Amino acid sequence: MDGAGALRAELTDHLLGDGVLHDSKWLNAFRVVPRHEFLPRFYRQLHTGDWERVTARHPDWLELVYADRVWVTQFDGDDTMTGGTPTCSSSMPTIMAIMLEALDVHNGQSVLEVGTGTGYNAALLCHAVGSGNVTTIDVDPHISRRARKRLHRNGFFPTCVTGDGALGHPARAPYDRLLATCSVSTIPPAWLEQTRRGGLVVTTLHRPIGAGLVLITSDGDGTGEGRVLSEDGRFMPLRAHARPPAPTGEGAFDRRATSLRLNSVIDPASPFEFFAGIALPEVAAGRDWLAHSDGSWVHHHGSHVDQGGPRRLWDIAEQALADWNDLGKPRRSQFGITIGDDGQHLTLGDLRWHL
Repeated sequence: MDGAGALRAELTDHLLGDGVLHDSKWLNAFRVVPRHEFLPRFYRQLHTGDWERVTARHPDWLELVYADRVWVTQFDGDDTMTGGTPTCSSSMPTIMAIMLEALDVHNGQSVLEVGTGTGYNAALLCHAVGSGNVTTIDVDPHISRRARKRLHRNGFFPTCVTGDGALGHPARAPYDRLLATCSVSTIPPAWLEQTRRGGLVVTTLHRPIGAGLVLITSDGDGTGEGRVLSEDGRFMPLRAHARPPAPTGEGAFDRRATSLRLNSVIDPASPFEFFAGIALPEVAAGRDWLAHSDGSWVHHHGSHVDQGGPRRLWDIAEQALADWNDLGKPRRSQFGITIGDDGQHLTLGDLRWHL
């Protein structure tokens, strides 16, 4: 076994040991598909905050490729930039395995992947279900072209399409499964319209606070219902669903004491974070602040907060914590999602919140 093969085996054993790989077809795919062929270059963030360009000439390139980490491959839609806002990446293998397992795809079923990226995930799909059953789409023609070349070079021949992933790809519909390796603020209707009745859609909700993986069963007519998965997952947004950063605001403000820690509200590891995101939709978060595009903002100072703008966001967060406690501290996996004629909602029992 060569060095890359040994590293693939090590990564696969890690995913197996962590309990995110179960199905033998995905186990075999991770053991066989060469991630390094799809990551000839990527960027690693240094402790200084700067980005380092890593290529095959880097002494640690191969070991880094097969680490269980997400690697950024593009900034601001520009392949020449080093630093900025990431717009393409190779996802963390753990999250890839979780989503592929949730997809529950079987031999002979057709799959649409939204977000081709490097092509690595499409290669895993091709290995598992056959290239003829896989369609993959990306909005960036340069990314799509590179991925197609790398896929072909490694013996994978899915249908590669350049276009707006939010619109799906009707020419190859209906699909049995749809996997989006990007996040969305709401589920694009085309995805459920192009997924046959009983088919599955796996994607991530794009929420500044309380993002999460969702699994939806399609009714075949643009509607469906499903659940939030217990495993957390954060992806770059579909470009049509990206939002500009909210202003953190200055000016007149109120100051008061608080015992609620900011990390309890914004840290994905916090059991309250998902519910906090329901109460604070479209509220952006930073190291010590919250902000909304309506001009509302919070600066958190540990034992006290400053609040300004038309709404008091920290008051909303504290009320949400009280509500969450009253509901029995539900975890993310207890929430459902419905997409119907009356809109899209997160649900908890009889409770519903509009997306």
